Amino acid sequence: MPQQKSSRRTFLQNTAKAGLATGLGISVIPALASVSGNSMSLNNDHFTSFDQAPLPYAYNALEVAIDAMTMEIHYSKHAATYAKNLKEAAQAEGVNTANPLEDVLQNISKYSPKMRNNGGGHYNHELFWKLLTPNSSGQPNGKLKTAIEKSFNSFDAFKTQFAEAAKTRFGSGWAWLYVDGSKQLKIGSTPNQDNPLMNVSDIKGIPVAGLDVWEHAYYLKYQNKRPDYIENWWKVLNWEAAGKLYEAALK
Repeated sequence: MPQQKSSRRTFLQNTAKAGLATGLGISVIPALASVSGNSMSLNNDHFTSFDQAPLPYAYNALEVAIDAMTMEIHYSKHAATYAKNLKEAAQAEGVNTANPLEDVLQNISKYSPKMRNNGGGHYNHELFWKLLTPNSSGQPNGKLKTAIEKSFNSFDAFKTQFAEAAKTRFGSGWAWLYVDGSKQLKIGSTPNQDNPLMNVSDIKGIPVAGLDVWEHAYYLKYQNKRPDYIENWWKVLNWEAAGKLYEAALK
């Protein structure tokens, strides 16, 4: 498998200028050069690390939607295993882990299934933790609110459409709110640990919000009642973080 050789200079020459809001700590590809050509160019100083970041709240902080045991198992077992396996794949396939994980994801077709599954799993979970908060505002504001209302007619209509994408994802996967190559907000879902950053994904863009609908994310509390989990997830969604991701994606 090829080693990532992109230098900082190459990034700067080939990408649209963008950045992530100060202090958010979420890594994201800030622009899509060409979705149809599977080209997603990078230029950001805050990429996703191959290391697992500390959880930004206590395991029991999100009890209104996610119980403490689920959070602990999800973070310390499932997500930690993705990070461990990702590093193993990176070593075996000659990937420099000092480079951004996004650089691998946008070229994931060049790598092994182990890299795809664990690279996606690690990125998705690192984003997921940062998009949760015990102090959710309950709804977006600013530019993201305006864009949601314009794209989906109303916030309630958006929630209905997003929930439908999450409920109807067969088996395991993720539901996404993302910015596509035309800088339009879209809703979609991906199987397993795929995400819109991947050049093999049916949907391509920059994630703004993502919901894990694998059973391990909700089964202890909700059993087979995925719709109840989705409904309660809105109570802990970090709209401030999502808004910053959206604004970064537009630059």
